Amino acid sequence: MRKLPLDQWVESVVDWVGSNLGVIFTLLSSIINGIVYAFSSLFHLLPPWLTILLIAALAYRLGRWRLALFTVIGLLLIWNLGFWDATMDTSALVLTASLVSIVLGVPLGISAARNRTVRSILTPLLDFMQTMPAFVYLIPAVTFFGLGVVPGVIASVIFAIPPTIRLTHLGIQQVPDDLVEAADSFGSTPTQKLLQVQLPLAMPNMMAGINQTIMLSLSMVVIASMIGAQGIGADVYRAVTQLNTGQGFEAGLAVVILAILLDRLSQKLVSNKRRSDSKGIRRFLWIGAAAVLVLIAASIYQNMSKESGGENEIGKLVDYRIIGIDPGSGLMKATSQAIQDYGLNNWTLVEGSGTAMTAALDRAYKNQEPIIVTGWTPHWMFIKYDLKYLDDPKQSFGGSEEIHTIVRQGLKTDAPSAYRFLDRFHWQPSDMEEVMNSISDGVTPEDAAAAWVKKHSDLVAEWTDGIPKANGQTLKLAYVAWDSEIASTNVVREVLATKLGYKPEMLQVEIGPMWVGIAGGDADAMVAAWLPTTSKDYYDKYKDRVVDLGSNLEGTKLGLVVPSYMNVDSIEQLR
Repeated sequence: MRKLPLDQWVESVVDWVGSNLGVIFTLLSSIINGIVYAFSSLFHLLPPWLTILLIAALAYRLGRWRLALFTVIGLLLIWNLGFWDATMDTSALVLTASLVSIVLGVPLGISAARNRTVRSILTPLLDFMQTMPAFVYLIPAVTFFGLGVVPGVIASVIFAIPPTIRLTHLGIQQVPDDLVEAADSFGSTPTQKLLQVQLPLAMPNMMAGINQTIMLSLSMVVIASMIGAQGIGADVYRAVTQLNTGQGFEAGLAVVILAILLDRLSQKLVSNKRRSDSKGIRRFLWIGAAAVLVLIAASIYQNMSKESGGENEIGKLVDYRIIGIDPGSGLMKATSQAIQDYGLNNWTLVEGSGTAMTAALDRAYKNQEPIIVTGWTPHWMFIKYDLKYLDDPKQSFGGSEEIHTIVRQGLKTDAPSAYRFLDRFHWQPSDMEEVMNSISDGVTPEDAAAAWVKKHSDLVAEWTDGIPKANGQTLKLAYVAWDSEIASTNVVREVLATKLGYKPEMLQVEIGPMWVGIAGGDADAMVAAWLPTTSKDYYDKYKDRVVDLGSNLEGTKLGLVVPSYMNVDSIEQLR
Protein backbone atom coordinates (compact mmCIF):
# COMPACT_ATOMS: atom_id res chain seq x y z
CA MET A 1 0.00 0.00 0.00
CA ARG A 2 1.36 3.40 -0.95
CA LYS A 3 2.34 5.58 2.01
CA LEU A 4 0.50 8.85 2.50
CA PRO A 5 2.98 11.74 2.12
CA LEU A 6 1.94 13.12 5.50
CA ASP A 7 5.49 14.25 6.32
CA GLN A 8 5.64 16.27 3.10
CA TRP A 9 2.26 17.85 3.80
CA VAL A 10 3.39 18.88 7.28
CA GLU A 11 6.64 20.34 5.97
CA SER A 12 4.73 22.24 3.29
CA VAL A 13 2.44 23.74 5.91
CA VAL A 14 5.42 24.65 8.09
CA ASP A 15 7.19 26.28 5.11
CA TRP A 16 4.07 28.24 4.17
CA VAL A 17 3.50 29.43 7.74
CA GLY A 18 7.14 30.43 8.09
CA SER A 19 7.09 32.36 4.79
CA ASN A 20 3.77 34.16 5.25
CA LEU A 21 3.49 34.75 8.99
CA GLY A 22 7.04 35.83 9.74
CA VAL A 23 5.94 39.23 11.09
CA ILE A 24 3.70 37.58 13.69
CA PHE A 25 6.51 35.26 14.80
CA THR A 26 8.90 38.19 15.08
CA LEU A 27 6.40 40.06 17.26
CA LEU A 28 5.77 37.02 19.46
CA SER A 29 9.50 36.44 19.76
CA SER A 30 10.05 40.02 20.91
CA ILE A 31 7.26 39.79 23.50
CA ILE A 32 8.41 36.47 24.93
CA ASN A 33 12.05 37.54 24.93
CA GLY A 34 11.07 40.68 26.81
CA ILE A 35 9.13 38.76 29.46
CA VAL A 36 11.93 36.22 29.99
CA TYR A 37 14.48 39.03 30.16
CA ALA A 38 12.35 40.91 32.68
CA PHE A 39 12.04 37.89 34.98
CA SER A 40 15.72 37.06 34.59
CA SER A 41 16.73 40.66 35.32
CA LEU A 42 14.60 40.67 38.46
CA PHE A 43 16.06 37.39 39.74
CA HIS A 44 19.63 38.50 39.02
CA LEU A 45 19.10 42.02 40.36
CA LEU A 46 19.62 41.18 44.04
CA PRO A 47 22.47 39.20 45.59
CA PRO A 48 21.64 35.51 46.17
CA TRP A 49 21.52 35.77 49.96
CA LEU A 50 18.95 38.58 49.83
CA THR A 51 16.83 36.74 47.25
CA ILE A 52 16.88 33.66 49.50
CA LEU A 53 15.71 35.74 52.47
CA LEU A 54 12.86 37.29 50.49
CA ILE A 55 11.66 33.93 49.13
CA ALA A 56 11.94 32.43 52.62
CA ALA A 57 9.83 35.28 54.01
CA LEU A 58 7.18 34.57 51.37
CA ALA A 59 7.33 30.86 52.21
CA TYR A 60 6.86 31.64 55.92
CA ARG A 61 3.92 33.89 55.15
CA LEU A 62 2.25 31.18 53.09
CA GLY A 63 3.32 27.97 54.80
CA ARG A 64 4.96 28.87 58.09
CA TRP A 65 8.33 27.70 59.36
CA ARG A 66 8.60 24.25 57.73
CA LEU A 67 8.27 25.58 54.21
CA ALA A 68 10.52 28.54 55.06
CA LEU A 69 13.19 26.19 56.46
CA PHE A 70 13.09 24.00 53.36
CA THR A 71 13.33 27.12 51.18
CA VAL A 72 16.45 28.37 52.97
CA ILE A 73 18.20 24.98 52.98
CA GLY A 74 17.28 24.16 49.37
CA LEU A 75 18.27 27.51 47.89
CA LEU A 76 21.49 27.66 49.91
CA LEU A 77 22.38 24.21 48.56
CA ILE A 78 21.72 25.37 44.98
CA TRP A 79 23.92 28.43 45.61
CA ASN A 80 26.66 26.29 47.14
CA LEU A 81 26.67 23.83 44.22
CA GLY A 82 27.16 26.67 41.75
CA PHE A 83 23.77 26.48 40.03
CA TRP A 84 22.33 29.78 41.24
CA ASP A 85 22.48 31.67 37.95
CA ALA A 86 21.22 28.64 36.02
CA THR A 87 18.34 28.23 38.49
CA MET A 88 17.34 31.85 38.07
CA ASP A 89 17.41 31.48 34.27
CA THR A 90 15.27 28.36 34.53
CA SER A 91 12.84 30.11 36.86
CA ALA A 92 12.48 32.93 34.33
CA LEU A 93 11.71 30.44 31.56
CA VAL A 94 9.24 28.45 33.67
CA LEU A 95 7.39 31.52 34.94
CA THR A 96 7.18 32.98 31.43
CA ALA A 97 5.79 29.73 30.02
CA SER A 98 3.36 29.47 32.94
CA LEU A 99 2.24 33.09 32.55
CA VAL A 100 1.59 32.66 28.82
CA SER A 101 -0.25 29.39 29.50
CA ILE A 102 -2.48 31.06 32.13
CA VAL A 103 -3.20 34.14 30.00
CA LEU A 104 -4.23 31.92 27.09
CA GLY A 105 -5.56 28.91 28.97
CA VAL A 106 -8.04 30.52 31.38
CA PRO A 107 -10.03 32.38 28.67
CA LEU A 108 -10.04 29.26 26.49
CA GLY A 109 -11.28 27.18 29.42
CA ILE A 110 -14.05 29.70 30.10
CA SER A 111 -15.02 29.69 26.41
CA ALA A 112 -15.10 25.89 26.36
CA ALA A 113 -17.41 25.86 29.39
CA ARG A 114 -19.82 28.36 27.84
CA ASN A 115 -19.78 27.30 24.18
CA ARG A 116 -20.25 23.74 22.95
CA THR A 117 -18.63 24.48 19.57
CA VAL A 118 -15.46 25.79 21.19
CA ARG A 119 -15.38 22.74 23.44
CA SER A 120 -15.77 20.39 20.46
CA ILE A 121 -12.82 22.06 18.69
CA LEU A 122 -10.55 22.27 21.74
CA THR A 123 -11.00 18.72 23.04
CA PRO A 124 -9.21 16.87 20.20
CA LEU A 125 -6.56 19.59 20.05
CA LEU A 126 -5.83 19.17 23.74
CA ASP A 127 -5.69 15.40 23.34
CA PHE A 128 -3.17 15.90 20.53
CA MET A 129 -1.06 18.34 22.55
CA GLN A 130 -0.94 16.10 25.62
CA THR A 131 -0.08 12.86 23.80
CA MET A 132 2.30 14.06 21.08
CA PRO A 133 5.94 13.52 22.22
CA ALA A 134 7.39 16.82 23.39
CA PHE A 135 10.45 16.47 21.15
CA VAL A 136 8.24 16.83 18.08
CA TYR A 137 7.53 20.47 18.98
CA LEU A 138 11.21 21.43 19.02
CA ILE A 139 12.08 21.64 15.32
CA PRO A 140 9.00 23.69 14.24
CA ALA A 141 9.70 25.98 17.20
CA VAL A 142 13.30 26.45 16.00
CA THR A 143 12.12 26.96 12.41
CA PHE A 144 9.74 29.75 13.40
CA PHE A 145 11.63 31.37 16.29
CA GLY A 146 15.31 30.37 15.99
CA LEU A 147 17.38 29.02 18.86
CA GLY A 148 17.20 30.27 22.44
CA VAL A 149 14.62 30.73 25.15
CA VAL A 150 11.74 31.68 22.82
CA PRO A 151 11.30 28.27 21.15
CA GLY A 152 11.82 26.70 24.57
CA VAL A 153 8.96 28.78 25.98
CA ILE A 154 6.73 28.01 22.98
CA ALA A 155 7.33 24.26 23.26
CA SER A 156 6.72 24.46 27.02
CA VAL A 157 3.44 26.33 26.52
CA ILE A 158 2.14 23.77 24.02
CA PHE A 159 3.06 20.96 26.39
CA ALA A 160 1.85 22.62 29.61
CA ILE A 161 -1.30 24.58 28.72
CA PRO A 162 -3.86 21.70 28.55
CA PRO A 163 -4.34 21.29 32.36
CA THR A 164 -5.20 24.99 32.74
CA ILE A 165 -7.79 24.80 29.97
CA ARG A 166 -9.29 21.49 31.06
CA LEU A 167 -9.56 22.28 34.77
CA THR A 168 -10.90 25.79 34.17
CA HIS A 169 -13.60 24.24 32.01
CA LEU A 170 -14.24 21.50 34.58
CA GLY A 171 -14.44 23.96 37.49
CA ILE A 172 -17.06 26.13 35.77
CA GLN A 173 -19.05 23.10 34.64
CA GLN A 174 -19.18 21.80 38.23
CA VAL A 175 -20.71 24.99 39.66
CA PRO A 176 -24.14 23.89 41.05
CA ASP A 177 -27.03 24.70 38.72
CA ASP A 178 -29.14 26.13 41.52
CA LEU A 179 -26.53 28.82 42.23
CA VAL A 180 -26.39 29.74 38.55
CA GLU A 181 -30.19 29.89 38.44
CA ALA A 182 -30.23 32.06 41.57
CA ALA A 183 -27.81 34.49 39.90
CA ASP A 184 -30.05 34.59 36.84
CA SER A 185 -33.15 35.22 38.98
CA PHE A 186 -31.44 38.26 40.57
CA GLY A 187 -30.87 39.72 37.13
CA SER A 188 -27.11 39.15 36.90
CA THR A 189 -25.48 39.80 33.55
CA PRO A 190 -23.36 37.01 32.06
CA THR A 191 -20.22 38.90 33.09
CA GLN A 192 -21.45 39.38 36.66
CA LYS A 193 -22.45 35.74 36.88
CA LEU A 194 -19.01 34.68 35.63
CA LEU A 195 -16.96 36.97 37.87
CA GLN A 196 -19.06 36.78 41.06
CA VAL A 197 -20.40 33.21 40.99
CA GLN A 198 -18.73 30.82 38.58
CA LEU A 199 -15.07 31.87 38.80
CA PRO A 200 -14.96 32.09 42.62
CA LEU A 201 -16.49 28.60 42.96
CA ALA A 202 -14.29 27.20 40.17
CA MET A 203 -11.10 28.73 41.61
CA PRO A 204 -9.84 25.57 43.42
CA ASN A 205 -10.03 23.55 40.20
CA MET A 206 -8.49 26.38 38.19
CA MET A 207 -5.58 26.73 40.59
CA ALA A 208 -5.00 22.98 40.50
CA GLY A 209 -4.72 23.27 36.73
CA ILE A 210 -2.34 26.20 37.02
CA ASN A 211 -0.23 24.22 39.49
CA GLN A 212 0.01 21.35 37.02
CA THR A 213 0.91 23.78 34.23
CA ILE A 214 3.81 25.11 36.30
CA MET A 215 5.07 21.59 36.97
CA LEU A 216 4.80 20.59 33.31
CA SER A 217 6.64 23.75 32.26
CA LEU A 218 9.46 22.82 34.62
CA SER A 219 9.55 19.29 33.22
CA MET A 220 10.39 20.78 29.81
CA VAL A 221 13.58 22.56 30.90
CA VAL A 222 15.91 19.71 29.88
CA ILE A 223 14.18 19.20 26.52
CA ALA A 224 14.18 22.96 25.88
CA SER A 225 17.93 23.05 26.53
CA MET A 226 18.39 21.00 23.34
CA ILE A 227 17.33 24.05 21.32
CA GLY A 228 19.40 26.62 23.16
CA ALA A 229 17.32 27.48 26.24
CA GLN A 230 19.88 27.98 28.97
CA GLY A 231 19.44 27.12 32.63
CA ILE A 232 19.60 23.99 34.77
CA GLY A 233 18.34 21.92 31.86
CA ALA A 234 21.51 22.74 29.92
CA ASP A 235 23.62 21.49 32.84
CA VAL A 236 21.62 18.25 32.98
CA TYR A 237 21.88 17.77 29.21
CA ARG A 238 25.61 18.49 29.30
CA ALA A 239 26.12 15.94 32.07
CA VAL A 240 24.17 13.30 30.13
CA THR A 241 26.18 13.77 26.93
CA GLN A 242 29.47 13.77 28.83
CA LEU A 243 28.49 10.88 31.17
CA ASN A 244 29.23 13.07 34.18
CA THR A 245 27.14 11.31 36.83
CA GLY A 246 28.09 13.61 39.69
CA GLN A 247 27.31 16.82 37.84
CA GLY A 248 24.11 15.31 36.52
CA PHE A 249 22.96 14.42 40.03
CA GLU A 250 23.76 17.90 41.32
CA ALA A 251 21.92 19.61 38.47
CA GLY A 252 19.00 17.20 38.82
CA LEU A 253 18.84 17.93 42.54
CA ALA A 254 18.58 21.66 41.76
CA VAL A 255 15.63 20.89 39.46
CA VAL A 256 13.97 18.85 42.21
CA ILE A 257 14.38 21.62 44.79
CA LEU A 258 12.98 24.22 42.39
CA ALA A 259 10.05 21.94 41.51
CA ILE A 260 9.15 21.36 45.16
CA LEU A 261 9.35 25.07 45.93
CA LEU A 262 7.13 26.06 43.03
CA ASP A 263 4.65 23.31 43.84
CA ARG A 264 4.39 24.09 47.56
CA LEU A 265 4.27 27.86 47.12
CA SER A 266 1.55 27.68 44.47
CA GLN A 267 -0.49 25.23 46.56
CA LYS A 268 -0.21 27.38 49.68
CA LEU A 269 -1.14 30.44 47.65
CA VAL A 270 -4.32 28.67 46.57
CA SER A 271 -5.28 27.53 50.05
CA ASN A 272 -4.69 31.01 51.46
CA LYS A 273 -6.72 32.72 48.71
CA ARG A 274 -9.89 30.68 48.58
CA ARG A 275 -11.96 33.82 49.01
CA SER A 276 -12.27 35.27 45.51
CA ASP A 277 -14.98 37.90 45.68
CA SER A 278 -14.86 41.08 43.62
CA LYS A 279 -12.66 42.79 46.23
CA GLY A 280 -10.20 39.88 46.02
CA ILE A 281 -10.14 40.11 42.23
CA ARG A 282 -9.42 43.85 42.42
CA ARG A 283 -6.62 43.16 44.91
CA PHE A 284 -5.20 40.55 42.54
CA LEU A 285 -5.25 43.06 39.67
CA TRP A 286 -3.41 45.66 41.77
CA ILE A 287 -0.78 43.10 42.75
CA GLY A 288 -0.40 42.07 39.10
CA ALA A 289 0.03 45.68 38.00
CA ALA A 290 2.67 46.25 40.68
CA ALA A 291 4.51 43.10 39.58
CA VAL A 292 4.56 44.31 35.98
CA LEU A 293 6.03 47.64 37.07
CA VAL A 294 8.71 45.85 39.10
CA LEU A 295 9.63 43.66 36.12
CA ILE A 296 9.87 46.68 33.81
CA ALA A 297 12.02 48.55 36.34
CA ALA A 298 14.34 45.54 36.71
CA SER A 299 14.73 45.27 32.93
CA ILE A 300 15.53 48.99 32.59
CA TYR A 301 18.05 48.82 35.42
CA GLN A 302 19.71 45.74 33.90
CA ASN A 303 20.03 47.49 30.52
CA MET A 304 21.43 50.65 32.09
CA SER A 305 23.98 48.69 34.13
CA LYS A 306 25.42 46.94 31.07
CA GLU A 307 28.78 48.12 29.83
CA SER A 308 28.39 50.39 26.85
CA GLY A 309 31.96 50.13 25.56
CA GLY A 310 33.70 47.48 23.51
CA GLU A 311 30.82 46.78 21.15
CA ASN A 312 31.45 44.89 17.94
CA GLU A 313 29.45 45.43 14.74
CA ILE A 314 29.31 41.73 13.85
CA GLY A 315 28.50 40.89 17.47
CA LYS A 316 25.56 43.29 17.50
CA LEU A 317 24.21 41.78 14.30
CA VAL A 318 24.13 38.24 15.75
CA ASP A 319 23.38 39.31 19.33
CA TYR A 320 26.84 38.07 20.37
CA ARG A 321 25.76 34.45 19.93
CA ILE A 322 27.50 31.50 18.29
CA ILE A 323 25.08 28.68 17.51
CA GLY A 324 26.59 25.39 18.61
CA ILE A 325 25.71 21.70 18.71
CA ASP A 326 25.74 18.98 21.38
CA PRO A 327 27.45 20.15 24.58
CA GLY A 328 29.50 16.97 24.90
CA SER A 329 31.25 17.27 21.55
CA GLY A 330 34.87 18.23 21.07
CA LEU A 331 33.77 20.87 18.57
CA MET A 332 32.03 22.73 21.39
CA LYS A 333 35.11 22.49 23.59
CA ALA A 334 37.25 23.81 20.74
CA THR A 335 34.80 26.68 20.25
CA SER A 336 34.94 27.50 23.96
CA GLN A 337 38.73 27.52 23.68
CA ALA A 338 38.51 29.84 20.66
CA ILE A 339 36.28 32.23 22.62
CA GLN A 340 38.93 32.30 25.33
CA ASP A 341 41.89 32.55 22.92
CA TYR A 342 40.39 35.47 21.00
CA GLY A 343 39.08 37.31 24.07
CA LEU A 344 35.41 37.08 23.08
CA ASN A 345 34.33 37.51 26.69
CA ASN A 346 30.89 38.96 25.95
CA TRP A 347 29.96 36.20 23.47
CA THR A 348 27.63 33.28 24.25
CA LEU A 349 28.05 29.79 22.85
CA VAL A 350 24.50 28.43 22.49
CA GLU A 351 24.32 24.70 23.18
CA GLY A 352 21.78 22.57 21.37
CA SER A 353 22.13 19.83 18.79
CA GLY A 354 23.32 19.38 15.22
CA THR A 355 19.75 19.31 13.96
CA ALA A 356 18.81 22.49 15.82
CA MET A 357 21.92 24.24 14.52
CA THR A 358 21.13 23.41 10.88
CA ALA A 359 17.49 24.45 11.40
CA ALA A 360 18.65 27.83 12.72
CA LEU A 361 21.09 28.18 9.83
CA ASP A 362 18.37 27.35 7.30
CA ARG A 363 16.04 29.95 8.80
CA ALA A 364 18.71 32.66 8.80
CA TYR A 365 19.94 31.82 5.29
CA LYS A 366 16.45 31.97 3.77
CA ASN A 367 15.95 35.43 5.29
CA GLN A 368 19.52 36.57 4.47
CA GLU A 369 20.12 37.19 8.18
CA PRO A 370 23.55 37.12 9.86
CA ILE A 371 24.43 34.00 11.85
CA ILE A 372 27.57 32.28 13.15
CA VAL A 373 27.50 28.52 13.68
CA THR A 374 29.93 25.79 14.65
CA GLY A 375 30.59 23.78 11.52
CA TRP A 376 32.49 20.80 10.25
CA THR A 377 33.37 19.24 6.92
CA PRO A 378 32.08 17.03 5.39
CA HIS A 379 28.53 18.27 5.88
CA TRP A 380 25.62 18.70 3.49
CA MET A 381 25.11 22.32 4.52
CA PHE A 382 28.17 23.30 2.45
CA ILE A 383 26.42 21.86 -0.61
CA LYS A 384 23.04 23.40 0.08
CA TYR A 385 24.25 26.84 1.21
CA ASP A 386 27.06 29.20 0.19
CA LEU A 387 29.13 29.19 3.39
CA LYS A 388 32.66 29.96 4.47
CA TYR A 389 34.90 29.19 7.43
CA LEU A 390 36.27 32.07 9.49
CA ASP A 391 40.06 32.14 9.52
CA ASP A 392 41.57 30.80 12.73
CA PRO A 393 45.09 32.29 12.98
CA LYS A 394 45.50 31.11 16.57
CA GLN A 395 44.67 27.52 15.53
CA SER A 396 42.13 27.11 18.32
CA PHE A 397 40.32 24.45 16.26
CA GLY A 398 43.53 22.64 15.36
CA GLY A 399 44.23 21.13 11.97
CA SER A 400 42.27 18.64 9.93
CA GLU A 401 40.76 15.60 11.63
CA GLU A 402 40.16 11.98 10.75
CA ILE A 403 37.11 9.82 11.43
CA HIS A 404 38.09 6.47 12.93
CA THR A 405 36.35 3.12 13.10
CA ILE A 406 36.14 1.78 16.66
CA VAL A 407 35.01 -1.76 17.53
CA ARG A 408 34.60 -3.69 20.75
CA GLN A 409 37.23 -6.09 21.97
CA GLY A 410 36.56 -9.63 20.84
CA LEU A 411 34.75 -8.67 17.62
CA LYS A 412 37.57 -10.13 15.50
CA THR A 413 36.87 -13.57 17.00
CA ASP A 414 33.07 -13.30 17.27
CA ALA A 415 32.38 -11.76 13.84
CA PRO A 416 35.53 -12.07 11.67
CA SER A 417 33.82 -11.09 8.41
CA ALA A 418 32.41 -7.89 9.91
CA TYR A 419 35.77 -7.13 11.49
CA ARG A 420 37.59 -7.47 8.14
CA PHE A 421 35.06 -5.28 6.34
CA LEU A 422 35.15 -2.57 9.02
CA ASP A 423 38.96 -2.64 8.90
CA ARG A 424 38.81 -2.03 5.14
CA PHE A 425 36.00 0.53 5.17
CA HIS A 426 37.35 3.82 3.85
CA TRP A 427 35.84 6.51 1.66
CA GLN A 428 36.22 10.16 0.69
CA PRO A 429 34.47 13.30 1.99
CA SER A 430 32.73 13.65 -1.38
CA ASP A 431 31.23 10.17 -0.89
CA MET A 432 29.84 11.07 2.52
CA GLU A 433 28.52 14.40 1.26
CA GLU A 434 26.70 12.60 -1.56
CA VAL A 435 24.75 10.49 0.94
CA MET A 436 24.13 13.42 3.29
CA ASN A 437 22.86 15.59 0.46
CA SER A 438 20.35 12.91 -0.58
CA ILE A 439 19.10 12.68 3.00
CA SER A 440 18.78 16.47 3.27
CA ASP A 441 16.66 16.42 0.09
CA GLY A 442 14.11 14.17 1.79
CA VAL A 443 15.36 10.68 0.92
CA THR A 444 15.33 8.31 3.89
CA PRO A 445 18.80 7.43 5.25
CA GLU A 446 18.23 3.77 4.36
CA ASP A 447 17.29 4.53 0.75
CA ALA A 448 20.09 7.08 0.35
CA ALA A 449 22.64 4.53 1.60
CA ALA A 450 21.24 1.77 -0.63
CA ALA A 451 21.41 4.05 -3.69
CA TRP A 452 25.00 5.01 -2.91
CA VAL A 453 26.05 1.37 -2.42
CA LYS A 454 24.46 0.43 -5.74
CA LYS A 455 26.06 3.36 -7.59
CA HIS A 456 29.55 2.72 -6.13
CA SER A 457 29.58 -1.05 -6.49
CA ASP A 458 33.28 -1.10 -7.46
CA LEU A 459 34.37 0.54 -4.21
CA VAL A 460 32.03 -1.68 -2.18
CA ALA A 461 33.53 -4.72 -3.92
CA GLU A 462 36.99 -3.65 -2.77
CA TRP A 463 35.73 -3.50 0.81
CA THR A 464 34.16 -6.98 0.69
CA ASP A 465 36.47 -8.86 -1.69
CA GLY A 466 37.32 -12.31 -0.36
CA ILE A 467 35.28 -11.92 2.84
CA PRO A 468 32.96 -14.90 3.51
CA LYS A 469 29.30 -14.20 4.24
CA ALA A 470 27.86 -14.61 7.70
CA ASN A 471 24.74 -16.59 8.51
CA GLY A 472 22.34 -13.93 9.77
CA GLN A 473 24.45 -12.91 12.76
CA THR A 474 23.26 -9.79 14.58
CA LEU A 475 25.55 -6.77 14.86
CA LYS A 476 24.89 -3.56 16.78
CA LEU A 477 26.16 -0.33 15.24
CA ALA A 478 26.20 2.70 17.55
CA TYR A 479 26.07 6.21 16.19
CA VAL A 480 25.40 9.76 17.29
CA ALA A 481 22.70 11.65 15.37
CA TRP A 482 25.03 13.94 13.44
CA ASP A 483 24.36 14.13 9.71
CA SER A 484 27.78 12.72 8.85
CA GLU A 485 27.38 9.75 11.19
CA ILE A 486 23.85 9.02 10.01
CA ALA A 487 25.22 8.79 6.47
CA SER A 488 28.28 6.64 7.23
CA THR A 489 26.53 4.26 9.62
CA ASN A 490 23.68 3.63 7.19
CA VAL A 491 26.15 2.83 4.42
CA VAL A 492 27.97 0.38 6.69
CA ARG A 493 24.66 -1.17 7.72
CA GLU A 494 23.62 -1.57 4.07
CA VAL A 495 26.87 -3.34 3.13
CA LEU A 496 26.76 -5.63 6.16
CA ALA A 497 23.14 -6.57 5.41
CA THR A 498 23.16 -6.96 1.62
CA LYS A 499 26.74 -8.04 0.90
CA LEU A 500 27.88 -9.94 3.99
CA GLY A 501 24.74 -11.59 5.32
CA TYR A 502 24.56 -9.87 8.73
CA LYS A 503 21.50 -8.48 10.50
CA PRO A 504 22.81 -5.11 11.68
CA GLU A 505 20.92 -3.05 14.24
CA MET A 506 21.48 0.69 14.59
CA LEU A 507 21.58 2.28 18.05
CA GLN A 508 21.19 6.07 18.12
CA VAL A 509 22.74 7.49 21.30
CA GLU A 510 24.60 10.54 22.53
CA ILE A 511 28.36 10.71 22.02
CA GLY A 512 29.25 9.67 25.58
CA PRO A 513 26.96 6.60 25.73
CA MET A 514 28.21 5.64 22.25
CA TRP A 515 31.75 5.22 23.57
CA VAL A 516 30.54 3.49 26.73
CA GLY A 517 28.49 1.06 24.64
CA ILE A 518 31.52 0.01 22.58
CA ALA A 519 33.79 -0.20 25.61
CA GLY A 520 31.26 -2.26 27.57
CA GLY A 521 30.36 -4.59 24.72
CA ASP A 522 26.74 -3.40 24.47
CA ALA A 523 27.45 -2.29 20.89
CA ASP A 524 29.80 -3.89 18.39
CA ALA A 525 31.14 -1.02 16.32
CA MET A 526 30.96 2.62 15.32
CA VAL A 527 32.39 4.62 12.44
CA ALA A 528 32.02 7.98 14.17
CA ALA A 529 35.18 8.71 16.18
CA TRP A 530 36.43 12.16 15.15
CA LEU A 531 40.09 12.39 16.18
CA PRO A 532 42.27 13.89 17.48
CA THR A 533 40.01 16.76 18.67
CA THR A 534 36.29 16.03 18.77
CA SER A 535 36.40 12.65 20.54
CA LYS A 536 39.71 13.17 22.34
CA ASP A 537 38.37 12.96 25.90
CA TYR A 538 36.42 9.78 25.20
CA TYR A 539 39.30 8.18 23.29
CA ASP A 540 41.75 8.89 26.12
CA LYS A 541 39.32 7.40 28.63
CA TYR A 542 38.32 4.23 26.77
CA LYS A 543 41.23 3.51 24.38
CA ASP A 544 42.37 0.51 26.46
CA ARG A 545 38.89 -1.06 26.30
CA VAL A 546 38.20 -0.70 22.56
CA VAL A 547 39.96 -1.53 19.29
CA ASP A 548 40.86 1.34 16.96
CA LEU A 549 40.85 0.14 13.32
CA GLY A 550 42.20 3.45 12.08
CA SER A 551 40.67 6.16 9.94
CA ASN A 552 37.81 5.59 7.52
CA LEU A 553 37.85 9.20 6.24
CA GLU A 554 40.47 11.97 6.13
CA GLY A 555 40.28 15.65 5.32
CA THR A 556 37.71 16.82 7.84
CA LYS A 557 37.71 20.33 9.24
CA LEU A 558 36.24 22.13 12.26
CA GLY A 559 35.61 25.84 12.79
CA LEU A 560 33.22 28.74 12.87
CA VAL A 561 31.06 29.05 9.77
CA VAL A 562 29.09 31.99 8.38
CA PRO A 563 27.07 32.59 5.19
CA SER A 564 29.18 34.07 2.41
CA TYR A 565 27.04 37.21 2.32
CA MET A 566 28.37 38.22 5.76
CA ASN A 567 31.25 40.72 5.68
CA VAL A 568 33.54 38.90 8.09
CA ASP A 569 36.50 36.63 7.30
CA SER A 570 38.33 35.92 10.56
CA ILE A 571 37.52 35.11 14.17
CA GLU A 572 39.72 38.06 15.13
CA GLN A 573 37.11 40.41 13.64
CA LEU A 574 34.63 39.32 16.32
CA ARG A 575 36.56 41.06 19.10
